[in-house]
Amino acid sequence: MISVVIPTKNGGADLTRCLEAISRQSVDEEVEIVVIDSGSTDGSPRRAASYGAHVHSIAPTEFHHGRTRNVGAELARGEILVFTSQDAYAADEHWLALLTSPLRSDASIAGVYGRQLPHADARPPEKFFLDFLYGPIPRAQRLANEQDLSFEATLFSNVNSAIRRHVWERFRFADDIIMSEDQEWSRRVLLAGMTIVYEPRAIVHHSHSYSVGGAMRRFFDSGVSAERSYVGDRRSSKTALRRAGVRYARRELAWLWTTRQRRWIPYTAVYEIAKFVGLQLGRRHRRLPSGLKRRLSDYPQHWGA
Repeated sequence: MISVVIPTKNGGADLTRCLEAISRQSVDEEVEIVVIDSGSTDGSPRRAASYGAHVHSIAPTEFHHGRTRNVGAELARGEILVFTSQDAYAADEHWLALLTSPLRSDASIAGVYGRQLPHADARPPEKFFLDFLYGPIPRAQRLANEQDLSFEATLFSNVNSAIRRHVWERFRFADDIIMSEDQEWSRRVLLAGMTIVYEPRAIVHHSHSYSVGGAMRRFFDSGVSAERSYVGDRRSSKTALRRAGVRYARRELAWLWTTRQRRWIPYTAVYEIAKFVGLQLGRRHRRLPSGLKRRLSDYPQHWGA
């Protein structure tokens, strides 16, 4: 059995689209849907139940990226756990089969993640970001030691992922990290000698339209999580992050220029600077007062009253 775990809150039409896409999957196994709802007021639990989902409700204050997904995995019955988001939907009926197939064929693979394509209304910076991270080339990720740590090496996303149950039981998601619970998990399983596979044919549509301030808050939280996910204590991993940032900026500028989206360059520059500032502040969060951290974060409750 395959269990699809979806955290929800006021999913609306996005959730309906997600559930409909799951219901259309062509796969030779029983599929169950487990929804963990954190205080929806728009009827999302009822909507999910109408698609046959097992719905478990928690208080909004109980939501946590890692902890909530652990609750879903505990309730799930499948030997393969698939994680997705309410605002993501499968591109075709083969998504689930393609995403889970590597786990059936190779016991050394701990998890698989698939491609994310932007929604039609996504802005150019978001389109480039998703293509930079989740391109068309498949890959197998392995990590020999902390010295090889980098953002690319630990890349993994619970927007579109599949994990063996027995691996999750050994390596549960961290419940004390503000975000990037997927990359923190990836780092631990890779350092344990396992492999993670990127399968670009397993596609979901998913993107966000962050404001400049929203992007800064998102990357502040990413920076807070970085030391436990993709940045280690060694100088090599910090150097790798800086190099990746420079490479990203150069490629994005070239892409905007060659695709004749040059009017977006000024906005993109401001947007990327906001992300960079957020990331750097997040990495240095221990030096900041709690009040400022609450203002800089998408999850002020993480920092206490």
